[in-house]
Amino acid sequence: MIAIIGCDGSGKSTVSAEILAWLNEYGPSEIVHLGKQSGNVGRSIARWPLVGKSIDRVIVSKSDSHRASRDKKAPGLLTAVVIIAFLLRRLLRFRRMLALRRQGRIIVTDRFPQLEVPGACDGLGLSATAPGNVIARWLARRERDVYDWMTDFLPDLVLRLNVDLETAHARKPDHTRESLARKVAATPLLKFKGASIVDIDATAPLEDVVAAAKEAASRTMATRGYTRANA
Repeated sequence: MIAIIGCDGSGKSTVSAEILAWLNEYGPSEIVHLGKQSGNVGRSIARWPLVGKSIDRVIVSKSDSHRASRDKKAPGLLTAVVIIAFLLRRLLRFRRMLALRRQGRIIVTDRFPQLEVPGACDGLGLSATAPGNVIARWLARRERDVYDWMTDFLPDLVLRLNVDLETAHARKPDHTRESLARKVAATPLLKFKGASIVDIDATAPLEDVVAAAKEAASRTMATRGYTRANA
C-alpha cells in the first residue's frame, strides 16, 4: 500500500494516476481516494433541482465555520452530523481498500487519515474536549475510535509531496490562502505512526516529481519481493 499525501495543489491526483499505471507492471493495482471529498459531494448536491444549491451552501458554511473554532467550542449538531456523514463515506472506501488488499491488489491511496494534526490534512474534524453540544462531543469520540482503527493500518510507503503556499495557491486559486497555509504547515508534521515516508519536492517539474515517486516506490516494491513484468 502506497499512500500519496500533501497539501491541495501538490499534485496528489496526477502523481497517483501516474504511479498507478506504472505499478500495474508489478501486478493488479487499484487507486482509492481516502479524502473527505466534500467538494465532489457539494457539486453533486448543487445539481439537485430546487434545493441543491441551498444545501451545498449549508455544507460549505458549516465546514468553514467549524474549522475556525474547532478547539474553542463543540460544533452544533448539524455541523457534527455533516462531518460524521463524510467520515462514514470515507470509512466505506477504507473498508473497500482493505478488501482489495486482501485480494492481493497493490493499493495506491490518494490521501490517508492521520491523527497528528486535527482539523487539516485528513485529520480529526471534531473535538471531544471542546465545550458545547454534548451529542457533538459524543460523535467526536466515535470519530476518534474510527481514526484509531484506520490509522493502525500502516502504508508500506508514504510519498509526501511538499509545496510552498505560493505554489499551492497558484495551482488552486479557488482555495483560500488561510486554508492552504494551514495544510502546507501541517504536511511536514505528519508521521503516520512511524510509516516509511519519502519527501518529494512537488514544486519541481511534473516529470521530476513522478520520477522521484517511482524511484521511491521501486525500492519499496523490491523489498517486498515484487518484480516488474518488463524488467
